[in-house]
Amino acid sequence: MATSQSTMDYLLDQLEQGGGACSARKMFGEYCLYYQGRPVGLVCNEQLYLKDTEAGRALMQQPTQGAPFPGARQHLLLCADDWDDHHGLHQIVRATLDALPPPKPKSKPKAPKKPAAKLR
Repeated sequence: MATSQSTMDYLLDQLEQGGGACSARKMFGEYCLYYQGRPVGLVCNEQLYLKDTEAGRALMQQPTQGAPFPGARQHLLLCADDWDDHHGLHQIVRATLDALPPPKPKSKPKAPKKPAAKLR
């Protein structure tokens, strides 16, 4: 069962109320969740899967793990019932972002080669 747009609207609204700058991008019928422009988790089958970090786990009363799709790494699982506390939800997402390594710098595009000088 794919995640509905209304579910994503609710999740993003909850995160916004908690003070977060979150967005989502649809991918393969599900969604990737971004916080401050960086991916922090996935929303699959109406459930939020955050990247598994010690900081995120420490903020959960009973950390639960799950895979968003077969063959995926284990993530911290936050069911829709856990989304009602927008402040707590924002704290977990923020802690997850802060615990992730910084993004790798993007390489500069190579300059086009100059044509060889013509001999006369």
